[in-house]
Amino acid sequence: MMVVSGLAQEDKEKMEAKNLKESLNYTWEGNEEVKSKDFVDAEMNYRKAIDKSGKNASAPYNLGNVYYNNNSYGEAFMRYKEAGTAAEDKPSKHKAFHNMGNVFMKNKEYQKAVDAYKEALRNDPSDEETRYNLALAKEMLKKQQDEQKNNDQDKDDQKQDQDKDKDQNKDQQDKDENQKDQQQDQKDQGEGDKDKQDQNEGDQDKDSDQSDDQKDNGKKDQQKDQQKKPQEEGGSKPRPNQLSPQQIKNILEAMNNEEKKVQEKVNAKKVKGQPVKTEKDW
Repeated sequence: MMVVSGLAQEDKEKMEAKNLKESLNYTWEGNEEVKSKDFVDAEMNYRKAIDKSGKNASAPYNLGNVYYNNNSYGEAFMRYKEAGTAAEDKPSKHKAFHNMGNVFMKNKEYQKAVDAYKEALRNDPSDEETRYNLALAKEMLKKQQDEQKNNDQDKDDQKQDQDKDKDQNKDQQDKDENQKDQQQDQKDQGEGDKDKQDQNEGDQDKDSDQSDDQKDNGKKDQQKDQQKKPQEEGGSKPRPNQLSPQQIKNILEAMNNEEKKVQEKVNAKKVKGQPVKTEKDW
């Protein structure tokens, strides 16, 4: 069993070596085509190289450079990342992370660029170009953060201004509403005063009518009294100078006395002139 496994491992390693060799050959062809600016054939050969062996870091790295030069930064980043994973030596890793940093700089992703350049420097601290790019990325990141901060502040200020304008508009609306309410109250009060005045005038007219009715009734009652009083007094109008009750009493007594005297005289005459009845003597 161990012998068979050893043979299988040996065959596997031979196959991998063969594939790596073919991959390197495709890579060389692609490099030549890049020199002649035949990017279509170069891309095709780099893809063949990548399919043949995953240990060939040069093929994806060089294909990433083709995409980068054609402004296909998304494709370029994928190939650089693939190259960094496949690389077994620090120089290859350094180049892959360096170029990933360049892609991030193109996309203005400065924080990611800083991280990529730092990883490149861990694999090759002596590369001054990477160090320069790292310093530039940090500067651009700070500028970006300041701009973002200013933009946020401007947005906050703008929002505060909008809120202030909104509050002012609301205050003005409330003021207008209050003014309308006051005008409506004044209008309602005026109408109420007018109604009250109309009611008072109506009451006054009613009182005036009642007063006129009372006056008319008073006149009627006075006329009735005037008609009734003469009837009680024998139909004669009252004289301006009326006698006192005592004078009337004295006159009545005198009249009674006179009437008695007259009656006595009449009675005396009746007695004297009355015939005396006699009985018949037969």
